[in-house]
Amino acid sequence: MSTTAGSPGGGGADGAKRLKLLAVTACPTGIAHTYMAAEKLQQAAAELGVDMKVETQGSIGAENVLSDNDVREADGIIIAADKEVDRARFAGKRVLSTGVADGVHRPEELIERVRTAPVQEGTAVAAGGGGRDRSVAYKALMNGVSHMIPFVVVGGLLLAVSIALGGHSTPKGIEFDKDSFWFYVNQLGGLGFKLMLPIFSGYIAHALGDRPALVPGMIGGFLAADAVNIYGADANAGFLGAIATGFLAGYLVVWIKKVKVPRFVQPIMPIIVIPIASTLVLGLFYIYVIGQPISWLFTHLTGWLNGMTGSSAVILGALIGLMIAFDMGGPVNKTAFLVAVGLIGTNNAVMGMAAAAIPVMPLGQGLATLLRRRLYTGQEREAGMAALFMGFFGISEGAIPFAAARPAQVIPANMLGGAVAGAVAGVAGVGNSVPHGGPVVSLFGAISGVAMFFMAIAIGTAVTALTTNALIELKGRKAGPAGAGAAARVPEPVLAGAGAGAGGTAVAPAAAPASAAAAAGEAEVLSGYLTERTVRTELAAGSKEAAIREMAEMLATTGNVRDVAELVRVALAREAQGTTGLGESIAIPHAKTDAVVRPTVGFARSGEGIEWGALDGTKARLVFMIAVPEAAAGDEHLRILALLSRKLMDGGFRDRLRSAPDGPAVLDLLREIR
Repeated sequence: MSTTAGSPGGGGADGAKRLKLLAVTACPTGIAHTYMAAEKLQQAAAELGVDMKVETQGSIGAENVLSDNDVREADGIIIAADKEVDRARFAGKRVLSTGVADGVHRPEELIERVRTAPVQEGTAVAAGGGGRDRSVAYKALMNGVSHMIPFVVVGGLLLAVSIALGGHSTPKGIEFDKDSFWFYVNQLGGLGFKLMLPIFSGYIAHALGDRPALVPGMIGGFLAADAVNIYGADANAGFLGAIATGFLAGYLVVWIKKVKVPRFVQPIMPIIVIPIASTLVLGLFYIYVIGQPISWLFTHLTGWLNGMTGSSAVILGALIGLMIAFDMGGPVNKTAFLVAVGLIGTNNAVMGMAAAAIPVMPLGQGLATLLRRRLYTGQEREAGMAALFMGFFGISEGAIPFAAARPAQVIPANMLGGAVAGAVAGVAGVGNSVPHGGPVVSLFGAISGVAMFFMAIAIGTAVTALTTNALIELKGRKAGPAGAGAAARVPEPVLAGAGAGAGGTAVAPAAAPASAAAAAGEAEVLSGYLTERTVRTELAAGSKEAAIREMAEMLATTGNVRDVAELVRVALAREAQGTTGLGESIAIPHAKTDAVVRPTVGFARSGEGIEWGALDGTKARLVFMIAVPEAAAGDEHLRILALLSRKLMDGGFRDRLRSAPDGPAVLDLLREIR
């Protein structure tokens, strides 16, 4: 794979060929994470001087599709997806596979890792993502969910609308005038629901065994959905049976593919032999062995849920709400969502609990910015308005920026609000016939118990907002005068991985040099994180430990450091994991700790050089120290490292930095880092 000389980001200063990367982003629902990951990857690539094209496989289908020419010219491909993505087209290229959340939170890291990712061979599934990749089983399950959801949406909405506008209440239930318009709309909705489980099972199998597994998977799904009519079972097996048949079909096909057959049989294996053999084996095994136990389990699960009232419904609703709110689109959220969707056909009250909890996080964070505006920066208040809009449409990911900036305050508040909303919906018996949440679903007649649905959302939203602000203010009081009350005075307001301070709000005192420099209209260095006060032309220290301590004390002169000893401890602990000596006489020690209240960078020179354990054996003469709060330890930390690393690969720049006569001259040179 070709890379550019020198620059970690791929855009060297010597005119070398720019790194060309491709990416594919996808999440099971294809609503928010897909596009957030694409945006983050493109932003990171632009900052690192890398050419990148991103294909999004969202709910409206694939967009910005990668062409054969794109693939041919690419140096590597990043797949950030929580569902199966076809990789056969990337044969012969380096492919890095990881979860979609990594695309949102670690784009720079992915761009660096793809350089050494394994080469995709033939149609095999590459595993270049490292330890954070989703398991094959998880991706297969999410592949089934993503293909099932459109059928549930269409079926649920058609049923809801037909019942609301054309149904008649009778002692036997809801009935329609025979051959009326709404009768046929209701029938079409019923077909959507009938296809839900076969599609679910089929695409779980497809993700594991490719196209030959689709037929046995779908037929197995039909067996699970309609076992009573197909072979006279006592009960249908529901979504649990569909999960079982999907995985059995997929792994059965994988096993059959490994069987050695004569060459003349190979052409008909994928279209005749494998589908027929796997369908027969799976179908008979299901009918005679596992169908009845799974049906029994699903029947008792449904009966238990249907019998839930009072305190038991409150507990279930609170649990669903906690899971929905915990990681906002992550695996825990998706697990709760999958259970709720799978039970829509038999007990849509669980989906009602989920639907009430889904919008609470973005609505609550948006409301929090309106209630206590002084706690938030201008950028955060704008994000709050966007979160309110996203919350109305049931996009829980609208709260992610707030959780990233203040995890210790926002995540507990979200979980408390989600639990309250789910519990209220549970005790009130709110139902939802479509796999989505938020106030918008009530507009389509999909909600039963509309008044209590809105009550649950309102209470959960209020709890989230009030708890968030209370925790932020508590954090501010503990932090002292640099706490929450100073939030509006941040000279460089940032949010969600763009440099938010501890808790997202704590800042340096108003008289800090960075603020003074900004007020004077001077060009900032590294977004104002490095100032004249954090530049030293000669270190007195002669060892790495002493140098880190000396630089930590220098950073403390800005007012951004709460605890120098803790900052030194964390920086030395990082050194114990592996040296930060980069070679070429450069060292960049760094620490992620709430001992600092906002990102701060220092620079110092050592004429004699300090032994830093660099692989090339050179002593460190140019030392940068980066200190960031835990809340800013993601994108901003990596962004500063990338900017420094890219510029310091320029030998001429290093020479000028070493020979600059004084502090102001050094600072002028450092302004070139952008």
